[in-house]
Amino acid sequence: MTDDPVTEAKRIVEAYLERSMARDAEGARQYLAPDCEIIFTGGRAMTGPEDPPAFNAKRYAWVQKRFLRTDAVQDPETGAVHVWNTGHLYGEWPDGTPFDGNRYVDFFAVKDGLIRRTEVWNDSAEILLARAGLAEAPL
Repeated sequence: MTDDPVTEAKRIVEAYLERSMARDAEGARQYLAPDCEIIFTGGRAMTGPEDPPAFNAKRYAWVQKRFLRTDAVQDPETGAVHVWNTGHLYGEWPDGTPFDGNRYVDFFAVKDGLIRRTEVWNDSAEILLARAGLAEAPL
């Protein structure tokens, strides 16, 4: 633990994401406030750290995140630290086709050592539409 709230918030977020990717819901839960708001792709409200992997199990055979950056800034009004983790998803679609380079950005609000809110965005919906022949996607 560090005295710098921005550095500590980035550490908390990356530790949470590592536990989430390991499908360790209880390990991930230790980083979340009891009333944490989890908003997943498409505006889906989730109730706990077990929900995103359960949703992802329907969308991917398996998926992992490749972190590119973790940026943070402290909100002077609330004291919360706003953290953005960006990178690429890689893994396999349900049919076994591998993928890589699927962009994501995750937002977190961290205060008093706990994640209070997280929001998740990625290119998966666009890519899946393109694979179904329903839309054009950049990949």
